Amino acid sequence: MSDDPAPGRTGDPMARSGFRRGARLAALPLGAAGRATLGLGKRIGGVPAEQVSAQLQQRAAEQMFRVLGDLKGGAMKFGQAMSLFESVLPDDIAAPYREQLTRLQADAPPMPTSRVHAVLRRELGVDWRDLFADFDPEPAAAASIGQVHRATWADGRRVAVKVQYPGADEALRSDLRQIGRLSKLFAPLAAGMDVRPLVDELVERTSEELDYTVEAASQQQAAEGFLDSDEFVVPQVLAGTSRVMVSEWVDGEPLSSASGLSEDERNRIGLSYVRFLFAGPSRVGLLHADPHPGNFRITPDGRLGVVDFGLVSRLPEGLPRAMGTILGIARLGDAQQVKDELYREGFVSADVDPGDLFDYLAPFVEPAAVPVFQFNRDWMRGQFLRVRDPGANNGIAFKINLPPSYLLIHRVWLGGLAVLSQLNVRAAFVDVLEEFLPGYAEHT
Repeated sequence: MSDDPAPGRTGDPMARSGFRRGARLAALPLGAAGRATLGLGKRIGGVPAEQVSAQLQQRAAEQMFRVLGDLKGGAMKFGQAMSLFESVLPDDIAAPYREQLTRLQADAPPMPTSRVHAVLRRELGVDWRDLFADFDPEPAAAASIGQVHRATWADGRRVAVKVQYPGADEALRSDLRQIGRLSKLFAPLAAGMDVRPLVDELVERTSEELDYTVEAASQQQAAEGFLDSDEFVVPQVLAGTSRVMVSEWVDGEPLSSASGLSEDERNRIGLSYVRFLFAGPSRVGLLHADPHPGNFRITPDGRLGVVDFGLVSRLPEGLPRAMGTILGIARLGDAQQVKDELYREGFVSADVDPGDLFDYLAPFVEPAAVPVFQFNRDWMRGQFLRVRDPGANNGIAFKINLPPSYLLIHRVWLGGLAVLSQLNVRAAFVDVLEEFLPGYAEHT
């Protein structure tokens, strides 16, 4: 008999872990989540709500959290992305998923302490403990490809130590490939949209996010740019390697907790959130491209703390001037000029009807067309369902292209609107555009 491990029974602990990860994900459609998803799919397709068991929906949400959270990597990252957009679903479908998916933004099963120490020893040296006055072995938070520990730096500063999961690079790519194959399972969370493009985008950005030295450079750039800000807090980076990053600790509650604040406080912190997304390119040349609430903290002094700069878009000249020009012209109602500007930027072809294009885009201009705009789930859901209608405005949705340079900008724009809608924020969105979006104020 051969001494070689049987297929799927390799002696490598990480390979065994990868085998188990794949098995759990592959089994998901066969369990309660799969049965409930079938029911949810029928509900979206028109079957009366009473035929869809609430118990199955709850079971599906719980199992999906367990699988996505345990897989970490791409699966958790995918779940985080989807959790931004649960606001577009009918409440009877979204309710059981809302709580579970929100947990993905700050929670996941922890990595064993022995493995954490092994990574620190390999990355920071055998004397890594000398760098810290103390180190909490229990993780304070979990990210998509690593987890964060509280510690005290040798000079007394409280710090966050971000440790990448061993084998995260291979596991992340494997997770994303499997999610792509099972993308139909997640259709209820995306109102039936094709999620494969989202997976493709995540795969493209994998190598950059896996190198913490890249993230450290981006975070430090932002930290220096907002060093004296009375509105934002970006933690300074103290040390780092490709798999470990040490930065100052930021106290605070997650942005998602703002839903429990008074209306005035919720509106204020919501406005700070969107101001940061626009201020980054304007002030430090960086767009924070992962806008889910788990990356933002409401600090005790009322500022907005911002973490996780693993995914950014480098915009040394700020957001594209054409973006502000187009939005400003759209606000004035000139359909032909909007079409001309979008054509110049590569968004549409010459044969697109200006009227159809303007009617399609007009609702997106609403937050910029009034002094104060009320974001809510009904508005966001309406926009989502409208643009997903293949017959809307003579099928104009299929005639619009997204240039590569706008890919992350588009992601942040939609994600930001989704978060504001989830938090039910009423804010002067137009003031943010006038302050930070080049070209916008020239056409208002």
